Amino acid sequence: MANRPVLMFDSGVGGLTVLREARVLMPDRRFVYFADDAAFPYGDWEEPALNERIVSLFGDLIKRYRPQVAVVPCNTASTLSLSDLREAYPETPFVGTVPAIKPAAERTRSGLVSVLATPGTVKRQYTRDLIGKWAGQCHVRLVGSTQLARLAEIYMREGFVDEEAVRAEIEPCFVERDGLRTDIVVLACTHYPFLINRMRKMAPWPVDWIDSSEAIARRTLSLLGEVNPGEHAAPPKDMHDVAVFSSGSVDFATRRLMQGFGLSVS
Repeated sequence: MANRPVLMFDSGVGGLTVLREARVLMPDRRFVYFADDAAFPYGDWEEPALNERIVSLFGDLIKRYRPQVAVVPCNTASTLSLSDLREAYPETPFVGTVPAIKPAAERTRSGLVSVLATPGTVKRQYTRDLIGKWAGQCHVRLVGSTQLARLAEIYMREGFVDEEAVRAEIEPCFVERDGLRTDIVVLACTHYPFLINRMRKMAPWPVDWIDSSEAIARRTLSLLGEVNPGEHAAPPKDMHDVAVFSSGSVDFATRRLMQGFGLSVS
């Protein structure tokens, strides 16, 4: 049982932010990282077609890898497809991702919070329900970025990003109202933490940037204990963590990036 991997599913390389946290908590676990790069970015898709694609892809992945737990770090995929995935594959435990609106509402002092996400996550009723449930006393601005995920992908592969482009994408997050300022920005896309240093540099004033990576990793660890209690055996030494790309085409920069995260490209 312990030799069965943890499957991580993302539209691109953004889920590596969650993998990084998961490795800290679960150093003896085996991981399979799946990037649906052929369909990137998910924000450009119509919801019914994207949902059908995600549910179908998981059917193949579950059959191939028999994961102990399937993790969906992608906010867009989680808020759209998680309930359908659980219904379609009831024998596989799923860990989803939601914008960190609750902790943001608990931490804010000004009451001004921004949620920076893909357009798909911003327009989804699920996100608005989270705001209504946890942040009713806050002024929450939803900011849909069309470019940040792309910029993060470029940065991770090439080591360079247009800082002015980053500034333009985050600028709507910063609100001044009645003498108060936005003090928390929720990063509601797993790609965005890769740009955190650039965001801090280009921000008009300091804020707390919150993402869900550590919480997802902790929930995964907890769920593994539930499905496999008392089992802590390490996987065999010849079983490596792998990265799989839906396009089947991986350039040198991407392969090098995966290797940097301890993943061999399958």
